[in-house]
Amino acid sequence: MKENEEIAFFERVVDLYNALGIPIEQNSQFSMNNLLDIHKIIPYKSPVFRTNYYSFIFIKNGKGNYTTDEQTFDYGPRTIYFTNPGHIKSFEFLELDEAYLITFSEEFLKTNLHQNIFNDFPFLLSETVPPQSPNAKQYLEIENIYLQILKEYESKSLYKNKIICNLLVALLFKIKALFWQNYYPIEEGSNHSKIVKKFKENLEQHYTDLIKNKTEIILYPQDYARYQMLNPSYFSQVIKSKTGKSPSHWINERTTSYAKALLQNTSRSIKEITFGLGFSETAHFSKFFKKQTGLSPSAYRKTLT
Repeated sequence: MKENEEIAFFERVVDLYNALGIPIEQNSQFSMNNLLDIHKIIPYKSPVFRTNYYSFIFIKNGKGNYTTDEQTFDYGPRTIYFTNPGHIKSFEFLELDEAYLITFSEEFLKTNLHQNIFNDFPFLLSETVPPQSPNAKQYLEIENIYLQILKEYESKSLYKNKIICNLLVALLFKIKALFWQNYYPIEEGSNHSKIVKKFKENLEQHYTDLIKNKTEIILYPQDYARYQMLNPSYFSQVIKSKTGKSPSHWINERTTSYAKALLQNTSRSIKEITFGLGFSETAHFSKFFKKQTGLSPSAYRKTLT
């Protein structure tokens, strides 16, 4: 990649593949695809890009490599790897006989599972993740779960999303038990990586405190910089360069995610949600929410009924 070359940023996997000239369908913030249905010509090498979603790739039989930021990893049969939102990435399939791709957004996790998802799965906060190679028995255990997810994803069940969510939790716990049971993300990575990880942890903790009424204040980028005793400009530069999004963008996304979850999963009034998220006035919260989603909080709640 040439210096200062602009890197495309994709909100959903469907946007990525449409840009690559390989159209696929996606109706929600969760998707599952057979990679053989997408990549009909192998070998295939992708351009460099960024995404705003998590990707889990299950290679039962194949060979290739992927790059996250400046690290490239090779993989072979019975490989599992995932990549996180924001980072520069690319992939190359040299051989591909059986493989599946699962993608989901952080908002999907927060609105359909629970707000403290990163407490259960801290490895989702990691910067760069090497591929994992389970043995045949371990891979079969994981394969049984992700094929169940595929079956539900292709179904028309009224409870499809709920079933997928519960199976996804089971899949994440199985992966955690096999590979990341004692993983603590702040301990690995470069200095810049640690800044990003600490920012994500502080962000998560602050919104947990807001929801539990342990604080009533809104934090701004300079506050998160101060937590790490960093110059605010330097802090913002690191976050932007490592994730593709500014600290303000992260904060706005997190606020919107929590607001949607509260509107969807609780009976709290809009006034209660306003103060619970640190806003001083309902009008201010409503204006913010509409700017982020195109709907007022009350209109968004009506779409859920």
